[in-house]
Amino acid sequence: MARSSAAAAPRRRAGSPVPSPAGPPDDVHPVLRRAGAPPAALDLLAKAHAGLDEAAVLPAPHERYATAHLAALRAAAAVLAARGRPEATRRHRERIRSAWDVLPEIAPELTEWCALFAAGADRRARAEAGIRSAAGSRDADDLLRDAAMFLRLVERLLALSPTLPHPVPAAAPEGVPRPDGPRRGVPGPRGERPDAR
Repeated sequence: MARSSAAAAPRRRAGSPVPSPAGPPDDVHPVLRRAGAPPAALDLLAKAHAGLDEAAVLPAPHERYATAHLAALRAAAAVLAARGRPEATRRHRERIRSAWDVLPEIAPELTEWCALFAAGADRRARAEAGIRSAAGSRDADDLLRDAAMFLRLVERLLALSPTLPHPVPAAAPEGVPRPDGPRRGVPGPRGERPDAR
């Protein structure tokens, strides 16, 4: 019985496509997929978004500063996860380097941002230790805006669309371009353009 049903099935030539129950393959249109960041980078970006959301509602300036700075660090780590290469020699691998030191080698367009956040690393450490005088309200608000802009730039760099709105700088006085407005190249901290110097 099994033999007769096998004989009844149409034979397929070698190399010919397997018939699909959904119809001929001509009906299937290819979906163009954009190369995305690896899962580790996406996880770090999600944590950076969550950190900015948390920082925006923290009442204590030093806590807001530390949380915003950590969000920026996670965004930097996402770039390293997506583009990083292992150090070539053992001596280099054993050296401990800050993400802010390594990132300019992988993404030179973020060098000014790295300098900005590296300069705030000691202040963040003091803020995380609970030293209230580590950052004032203005320092925290400025850093929160900078970290939000940095995260958007990182997402653009990794060819991702920003998913959540974050605090943006207030409207600039007339005649002064907004830091998140259109410009050539990647803006530096607080909206400065590297080519404007």
